Amino acid sequence: MTGVRAADLVKHGMTIGIGSGSTVYYLIEELGLRVGQGLELTAVPTSVQTAELAHQAGIPISDLDQIDKLSLTIDGADEIDPKGQLIKGGGGALLQEKIVAAASETLVIIADSSKLVQHLGKFPLPVEVIPFGYKQVEQKIVGAGFCQEVSLRKKNNKVFMTDHGHYILDCDCKNIADAAALNLDLHLIPGVVETGLFINMANKAIIGYEDGKIELIDFNS
Repeated sequence: MTGVRAADLVKHGMTIGIGSGSTVYYLIEELGLRVGQGLELTAVPTSVQTAELAHQAGIPISDLDQIDKLSLTIDGADEIDPKGQLIKGGGGALLQEKIVAAASETLVIIADSSKLVQHLGKFPLPVEVIPFGYKQVEQKIVGAGFCQEVSLRKKNNKVFMTDHGHYILDCDCKNIADAAALNLDLHLIPGVVETGLFINMANKAIIGYEDGKIELIDFNS
């Protein structure tokens, strides 16, 4: 339902960013139906997987370098605090997701109510790093007391690789008191490419509840 509601925000002729993850799948499905009914739009995908899904749905796609800015980006999140600060990257596409979000006039998050939290940190914070020297980055994160435990992400018993050939460190921070400060501190560690902390980027969230209720949260109000 959140995907359908988010699709209502997409107007004829828009160029939009489309995020990654299971929640966004339903958005792509709905947009594909509307494109088939005559809606004209161009989408910039945030991952190889999203690009494939959009192509299959018949949605025209473009590269971010071919446009000046995006009217709108719709994406999911792993955690959302009351101020609209986010943890993203559970699917491993946080770098492109953040670049696309930064190029957008409006970022709308679609998620179920379980993603709403009072404080970020229960969900492990993804930190994208280059493979060379990743152990040093891991040691610095723990040594500085930023997070209690750090683990190298693996999938199917192999080290997980992002679309850009990077590793992801999943950081157990428990409770992030100052997300903006932590984001800056992590970026100062050589080898860190990007963090899953999206600070002051989300404008709105469309939240779905188990009883079918849909809530629109405006973080700018």
